[in-house]
Amino acid sequence: MTAQGQHLTSSTDVPRRNWAGNVRYAAGEFHRPTTVDAVRRLVAGSSRIRALGTGHSFNRLGDTTGDLVTLAGLPPTIEVDAERRRVTVAGALRYGDVARHLHSQGYALANLASLPHISVAGAVATATHGSGPTHGNLATSVAALELVTADGDLTHVDRDTDGDTFAGLVVGLGALGLVTRVTLDLVPAFELRQYVRLDLPVEALDEAFDSAYSVSVFTDWRTPRLREVWRKQLADQPPPEADWLGTTAADQPRHPVLGMPAENCTPQLGVPGPWHERLPHFKLGFTPSSGDELQSEYHLPRTAAAEALAALAEVAHLIAPVLQVCELRTVAADELWLSPNHRRDSFVVHFTWVDDADAVLPVLAEVEDRLAPFAPRPHWGKVFVTDPTELAARYPRHADFAALLTRLDPTGTFRTDLLDRYFPR
Repeated sequence: MTAQGQHLTSSTDVPRRNWAGNVRYAAGEFHRPTTVDAVRRLVAGSSRIRALGTGHSFNRLGDTTGDLVTLAGLPPTIEVDAERRRVTVAGALRYGDVARHLHSQGYALANLASLPHISVAGAVATATHGSGPTHGNLATSVAALELVTADGDLTHVDRDTDGDTFAGLVVGLGALGLVTRVTLDLVPAFELRQYVRLDLPVEALDEAFDSAYSVSVFTDWRTPRLREVWRKQLADQPPPEADWLGTTAADQPRHPVLGMPAENCTPQLGVPGPWHERLPHFKLGFTPSSGDELQSEYHLPRTAAAEALAALAEVAHLIAPVLQVCELRTVAADELWLSPNHRRDSFVVHFTWVDDADAVLPVLAEVEDRLAPFAPRPHWGKVFVTDPTELAARYPRHADFAALLTRLDPTGTFRTDLLDRYFPR
């Protein structure tokens, strides 16, 4: 059953592959509704349905053999509540577009991911990252959600009134409903400067992480030192000293992946600019890379950073040949049930691999084995091979989420094969 006028067949209307191209969606029908009522009818009449965001998941979390729907056709609303310092936005909007609007009104979000191209609802549903020792992932800024549940009802949940259940709903993996609107906390607009430093000694990593508002460290596992440190510091703070932590200053703009054009990246060299043009690594108007890649990401206790890096160094000879770049970050702890940062400050290891699953997967298995003593939690939307029993044990609220999933979606309307593997019925 299809909402009349909402079934689309043209491949130009709804993407048939994810952004990287490594997943071809198996959906039987694709939809682009233009009203919330049409979304409700579509969900109520579908036995299996999933929402498609901007396609930045690298696994089949968002895939289905039923209906696939993009909510990008809904009105692109952005409504600021100045009194409560919150903004309510259409879930399909990209963070970069929301950020520009907020900045024009004197507001900001406390954190952004490296890509401004990702959708708000999709990033929230997978606890997609930002970086900074005192900043949580993007889902921690969520104050309320509006979603269409499995029976087609439009439901509103709020952090202030729904308490613990709300903490289970926010990072919902798309399994609890189609999110139509998201309410986010705001802070006053601010400016940052971005400095890139070269050749950081590994033993200085922890100090580097605490040195600025947001810090990312890049390496290729080919040298003992860490290749680049991207420091995003408040504009009124002094620049790093010439010999800061034994590094040298980059004398020209850099791209994290060697050989890629630096013009795709946000301004560096200490030039001050608005928060939304410095926190991401990449400009909204540019494609950050070719898309010919796979990605994996693991969140570990921050206290285990040195030991985890030493463990990975033992297999650096396996990692380097299939790696484009590795990013190291920190994320603050939170209370969201399926957040990989649940109740622990995190050290994050992100791998951008070459686009060759046959070559990458054996190395990935070795990486997970080396990190296993530190109970790594993989990013839900990236490539991982973790055993379901082991993964469940790493989330104290895993059983609670499974129960919530059964209660809100008893017939499996929003389920996928990947969800069935990690949350079996």
